[in-house]
Amino acid sequence: MQATESLKINAKIFADKWYNGGEEIGDYQIFWLTLLRDVLNVKNPEELIKFQKPVDGKHIDAYIAKTKTLIEHKSFGVDLTKKLLQSDGKLLTPFEQAKRYAKSLPPNEKPRWIVTCNFSEFRIYEIKSNLFDNFSADVNEPVVIKLRDLRYQFPRLKFLIDPTADTKPPAEKISKDAIEIIIKIYTAFEKNYLKNKTADYKDALNKICTRLIFCLYADDAQLFNANQFFNYLQSFSDDKRLEALQNIFDVLNTPESQRQNFDDALKNFPYVNGGLFNEKISLPDYNKNVTNPTMSIGAFKATSTKKFSWHEIDPPIFGAMYESTFSRENRQRIGGMYYTSVDNIHKVIDPLFLDDLRDDLDSAKRMQKKNRPQALIALQNKISSIKFLDPACGSGNFLTETYRSLRRLENEILEELRGLNVKLPENPVKVSINQFYGIEIDSFAVAVAQTALWIAENQMLQETESAIAINLQALPLKNYATIRCANALRVDWKTIAPNVNYIIGNPPFVGARMKSVEQTKDINLIFDGWKNIGNLDYVSCWFKKAADFIKDTSTRCAFVATNSVCQGDSVGTLWKNLFAQGIHIDFAHKTFKWLSDSDNMAHVHCVIVGFSVAPNDKPKIIFDSGKISIAKNINAYLVDGENIFVESRSQPLQDFVPPMHFGNMLNDGGNLIIATDDIDYFLQHEPSAKEYIKRLIGADEFINGKLRYCLWLVNVPMSEIKKMPLVSERVEAVKKYRLASKRGVTRKLASIPWLFAEIRQPTTNYILIPRVSSENRYYVPIDFLSPNFIATDRVHMIPNAELYHFGVLTSSIHMA
Repeated sequence: MQATESLKINAKIFADKWYNGGEEIGDYQIFWLTLLRDVLNVKNPEELIKFQKPVDGKHIDAYIAKTKTLIEHKSFGVDLTKKLLQSDGKLLTPFEQAKRYAKSLPPNEKPRWIVTCNFSEFRIYEIKSNLFDNFSADVNEPVVIKLRDLRYQFPRLKFLIDPTADTKPPAEKISKDAIEIIIKIYTAFEKNYLKNKTADYKDALNKICTRLIFCLYADDAQLFNANQFFNYLQSFSDDKRLEALQNIFDVLNTPESQRQNFDDALKNFPYVNGGLFNEKISLPDYNKNVTNPTMSIGAFKATSTKKFSWHEIDPPIFGAMYESTFSRENRQRIGGMYYTSVDNIHKVIDPLFLDDLRDDLDSAKRMQKKNRPQALIALQNKISSIKFLDPACGSGNFLTETYRSLRRLENEILEELRGLNVKLPENPVKVSINQFYGIEIDSFAVAVAQTALWIAENQMLQETESAIAINLQALPLKNYATIRCANALRVDWKTIAPNVNYIIGNPPFVGARMKSVEQTKDINLIFDGWKNIGNLDYVSCWFKKAADFIKDTSTRCAFVATNSVCQGDSVGTLWKNLFAQGIHIDFAHKTFKWLSDSDNMAHVHCVIVGFSVAPNDKPKIIFDSGKISIAKNINAYLVDGENIFVESRSQPLQDFVPPMHFGNMLNDGGNLIIATDDIDYFLQHEPSAKEYIKRLIGADEFINGKLRYCLWLVNVPMSEIKKMPLVSERVEAVKKYRLASKRGVTRKLASIPWLFAEIRQPTTNYILIPRVSSENRYYVPIDFLSPNFIATDRVHMIPNAELYHFGVLTSSIHMA
């Protein structure tokens, strides 16, 4: 702990020293040697890093052989995302320049990491694969670490010196370990509830776990006396420990002046309040035949200190992991919640407001000394007055990370004021969790969000104490974030969060065809009177609600969303109407893979859209795969261009173009399909069915060459079908399947069980286009097929098509 604090101080000193940067040629070697020695604690950094490594007649700025890290360093102020003119006349970004060097390195020196740096920021690219003959870097978006944030982020640079390390914040691993412990405690409590046949125990169990998180944290973070919670529980026998736990919960909710009925050991616990312990929870009765849950607390508390420290858990990450673990079925299947990494949160909040506040701080720090205190205090007052709403807050990770970012900014302000000998008040902290509002449909997630914010508040108080050498009282809890348990689409946001400055978040990812009955009702409510809303993803509701909320205000918004909201039908349906309301897009992240460190990672592609109605004189920024561009206008497709909307049509633009159709829909319970393994048996025992068996082809069969067959009984009389027992058996099974359906349309189809539910099969050759392919293909496979290939609804068909149409469809411009 002390070593980490010492390195954190060194990181701040290093950042302050290089605050105004340096020149690429004259200073970068000193920069890297100092970073390795003082911040990463390398004793002899000159033995680790090699400068000006020759390669192919040129020189790599720096190379670390131990970790296979290639460094391309530029002068202060150089934009690391822009292309620069090279000596051979080519225009390359610093990363592309580094890739070119890497291509010339021998196989055993190909980099795992490429780092570009301009003194003020590091852009870190992890190379997933190397094709040595033709070097190709398979990379995600870079991790970006600003020099000004180095004191908080320096552990992420450990990959420079440790071949086993990565760029993940250490707190992520700590939070994962904490989740494993809570799962075991949760399981032990649940078994006791079930053994006692307790009904409706889930809410109590969830609250127990949130309270235990706080207690384990408080024990380790010295909000309680050292191990006070753990030691008190351990002082009781197994059969009394649950009662002791209840007594702790009670005393933490009781002011010191009202503790006459508690024993001396309990009286020594601090008063917590804050609403966390104010409700009496029914703990399970002790049962000697089941693992005592308090034994789990004791066992894992005793061993956990060897693995990690509770006080180092990362509240945004821990909250999201906790919620996704204990509310997985409810949130991911129905609500569509996915764990959001801290890096992804900053893709939202940095361009929305945090970058501007950082620039304000930089400007204040550069003022003349006599004017600096007034500017710093004004900035502190400004950030303490900003209000935020996350109307789909889940476990509160956006709110928690935003709060933490503002408090760290405030701590830097207080450090500057102390350095200027400005007398600070007894409690100089003004930024509060009172500035944060959330709406969340899951009551458990609401409790987690509040707890995560309280833990973040305490962690930031400790950072303040360290930064300005002051003692601040953390307990009792005094501040409250307003987190309302409600369906955000059915309540008036202004009654919960009036006068907010920013609306942020990651609303549920639910596709247009995946919505539940209740979610469909939500869509119909939000978009009442709009056309074509059946093709909108569920997340579109939050854009509409936010647009209504910010009308005639200066409030600005930014949401993470599935990229479908800015593609295809959604653009004409959603954005054309929002733009008509005066909405404009201020910044955007184009499609990126939703990568998180959750074990249940969402395999989806996302965009981030920042928007408002108020005038905005800031540059409009488009972020795209690590590159940044300034746009004149960002349209609804997230490109720099006019506000043009391509809307859906039911007819082709040109008369001579043949229409494209869905394939045939079976809706048969699989009974008209004959698997490859069954075809020989079927034909052997039902040879007369041969003329009615056709190749069945969907996207998977077409692309991957798989064989499937089906019974194609169009125009076959029932008298003929009855002569074939195996065929009759399958037709009867289809009838039963359709009759059992809840959908009236499907039940009607039971009257024609020998036919597909929807038949569109051409009688001529047709072009087949799979509806589903891989993003890794440059070209989607397309082919001409005969009418003997029965197409499923996983493909599209174009009857009467010619080679001309085939050429257009397979062209690179159409693929784009």
